[in-house]
Amino acid sequence: MPATDNIKKAAAGGKDRYVKMSEAMPVQWYPGHMAKTKRNIEKNLKLVDAVAEIVDARIPKSSRNPVLGSIIRNKPRVILMNKCDMADPDKTSRWIAFYRGRGIRAIPVDCRSGKGLNAFMPLLKDVLKEQTASWRAKGMEGRKIRVMAAGVPNVGKSSLINRLTGGAKAAVENRPGVTRGSQWFSIGNGFELLDTPGVLWPKFDDRNVGEKLAFTGAVKDDVLDTEQLACRLSELLRTEYPALLAARYKLDAGSITGLSGYEMLELIGRKRGMLVSGGETDTLRAANTLLEEFRTGKIGRITLEQVKNG
Repeated sequence: MPATDNIKKAAAGGKDRYVKMSEAMPVQWYPGHMAKTKRNIEKNLKLVDAVAEIVDARIPKSSRNPVLGSIIRNKPRVILMNKCDMADPDKTSRWIAFYRGRGIRAIPVDCRSGKGLNAFMPLLKDVLKEQTASWRAKGMEGRKIRVMAAGVPNVGKSSLINRLTGGAKAAVENRPGVTRGSQWFSIGNGFELLDTPGVLWPKFDDRNVGEKLAFTGAVKDDVLDTEQLACRLSELLRTEYPALLAARYKLDAGSITGLSGYEMLELIGRKRGMLVSGGETDTLRAANTLLEEFRTGKIGRITLEQVKNG
């Protein structure tokens, strides 16, 4: 039976099915090219001085690939919290402080608009100041700083490169050891950036991680049940940001407490006039609308993960 049928039965009063639907979706997606990308990162790491890890500020934990840390080991690293204009600013500040407490420098940016990116290269210089001092001592004053951009799919690496290069498409040059699928770019006076394809990891041990990546579009929609995913998102927003959800879809914030995800989709669909023959709500259309409006920030500034004490 399709997952959506389970959701409909849940909304109709099937308690057991509602409990099942309320659990995080199992999300597994690991195309072969991503295994190859992991090997490429390992191979190319020796060519760079630092790694710029791009994460989605709306899911600062789930959008960090845990495999990446084991690959780059002690290589200097900075974190760019992309899409900060769509994230909760208070939670973003807390995450930046969290990373700093663990010895990792992070800054909020929006790669599409360029907001915050003027701090990127000064940050790299500061993180690598001992290294650059060593180069000067060895007579390597003109040595360029080489940085690898890494992150999960759809996190904003292409937007970062386009913004830093002014839309340049060509490589700085082909270098020995740079594997196919990676590309060098000049990103300013004294800097070069190595792009790598986005890479997920083989298995999401925590279902919530895979689900949150799916919310933001890091996992392809065509391998997921759209309605079930939107039901889960509506339940999270109802709990964490009820005022924003109610305002966007003209709902009574008090009346949505306790509603199932599917009932939320029905409400949203009716409010938007998404009806099919017989007067029923087109919940698939409502699901697509909810996901699209979350991903584009139209619902409001939302962060689905917060720093936990301890």
